[in-house]
Amino acid sequence: MRPDWATVALKIASLAIALFLFVLAIQLMKEGAKAIGPTLSDSPLFSNAFSTLGAGWLGAYVVLSGSPIAAVALSLYVGGAATELQTFSMLSGSRLGASFVVLVVGFIYALRHADRDRKASIGMGVLALSLTAVVYVPGMAIGYGILKSGALDGIRLNASDEVLSLVDYVWGPALDLLTQLPSWTLLPLGLAIILVSFRFLDLVLPQVDGERHGSKRLEMLKRPWPMFALGCIVATITLSVSVALTVLVPLAGRGYIRRDESIPYIMGANITTLADTLVAAMVLGNAVAVHIVLAEAIGVGVVSLLLLGFAYRPLVDGVMRLDEWVVASNRRLWLFVLVLFVLPAIFLTSGIWIGPITG
Repeated sequence: MRPDWATVALKIASLAIALFLFVLAIQLMKEGAKAIGPTLSDSPLFSNAFSTLGAGWLGAYVVLSGSPIAAVALSLYVGGAATELQTFSMLSGSRLGASFVVLVVGFIYALRHADRDRKASIGMGVLALSLTAVVYVPGMAIGYGILKSGALDGIRLNASDEVLSLVDYVWGPALDLLTQLPSWTLLPLGLAIILVSFRFLDLVLPQVDGERHGSKRLEMLKRPWPMFALGCIVATITLSVSVALTVLVPLAGRGYIRRDESIPYIMGANITTLADTLVAAMVLGNAVAVHIVLAEAIGVGVVSLLLLGFAYRPLVDGVMRLDEWVVASNRRLWLFVLVLFVLPAIFLTSGIWIGPITG
């Protein structure tokens, strides 16, 4: 079959635009972070690691994606507006909130397909959020321990001087123009631009269609390790845990996959979703920013592998009991949603009653 050259040209153009906007947004947010650093440092809503955890968590809800908020966290660090610990916790918070879109899609899918299993589609969102917390909370502790130990200090994954010079040459004029705007607008403008870049990237990346690809229930879907590997691959290809996990909603709703079978897939996707954040850290040209992302990935990876290898059945039984309890009644479901917002809000405002915490 001959290629559709118009489609190929569109994909190439979309990729070029996406890359241009992505790098521009990263550089713009770095400049914005430098400008608002003193203001953030004086704010009780950004004064300790708990408050930045809440900021990252709630921020991912707002944009329905964790990657843009993770990029903001790294930009704040490089710009001197956040400490290493605050950056690590904000990155962690962005991952905790990234799966919220799965719950939103589950609600919408249940409303549009009333004839299908409502518990399965909504329960997939509950499962994604709760399982992410189960893995990331201990993963954060391990990851930060690795970061502070200096074990990653010898790793240098920064973009080369030639690449950084190219960035200055290609993106310099646009950056010079946009930095003429008021300094307080640069960080939100960078966030908006990076969201647009992801939209263009969606036109290039393979589209994962849950309805179509779920038509044949493969035996591998019942085995933990192949599903774990599949989750790693899909999140790497799509550069988004939101996309990788959202595809599970129609699969569960139509009965092609059970929620318990998807647990290893979710765990795998939660690790490799940090790939685009690692690229952002490299573009920023800061070794510590790279180490922060690597430490997070290693910590979560260690926890995931230990659970899969030594505690898989207790893990499945535990998260599925919680999942079934939540979706058993509307009251419990709305209580779960309430907790999803109240908990990060408490973290966000912790600076008011705890004060600064350094690390």
